[in-house]
Amino acid sequence: NTSEEQKMKKILTGLIISTAFTFNLHAFEVDKEKSSLSWKGTKINGEHYGNLKFKEAKASVKDGKLVGGEFVVDMNSITVTDLKGEWKDKFLGHIKSGDFFQVEKYPVSKLVINSVKGNKVNATLTVKDKSGPVSFDYKKEGKAFVGDFKFDRTKFGMIYKSGNFFKDLGDKIIHDDVLVNFKLVPQEQLAPQKKK
Repeated sequence: NTSEEQKMKKILTGLIISTAFTFNLHAFEVDKEKSSLSWKGTKINGEHYGNLKFKEAKASVKDGKLVGGEFVVDMNSITVTDLKGEWKDKFLGHIKSGDFFQVEKYPVSKLVINSVKGNKVNATLTVKDKSGPVSFDYKKEGKAFVGDFKFDRTKFGMIYKSGNFFKDLGDKIIHDDVLVNFKLVPQEQLAPQKKK
């Protein structure tokens, strides 16, 4: 029994210490409607860009600074905004296919913040069940946290028309880096109701 009591004491002490340290720390749900996520891919003779939607998004803030977070992206929500009509449909069909994001098999991508120093974020990105490190800077605009990062698509199993994997592509090369821009807006907290 005494060992159980000691265990409980240790747990309680740990809780008290961690609570003291995280007093200014609060987690918030990201407002999925007000927040935005966009992508841009380039090739030798042009570029394409569009948007994505968060499926789930939570962030942790301490003293007004970003300290953690986990963001799940709905890959079926991917759009392209620089094409219209038949070209748009063809392009979307292609980037949702196995050459690129294979959304039927991998419907979500995920970014988990591991550490933040100043305004520099180190995170793990998971796309198509492959994970790799990404780092980027963020800044605060009003209540929102904004920034962008690049990832090398070939490290996540997307080598289609990459100049590093295929020769003689000429002007058909699609660059490996994909740029992602984000704006995270905290959900408005409802004020507690005053008791009458």
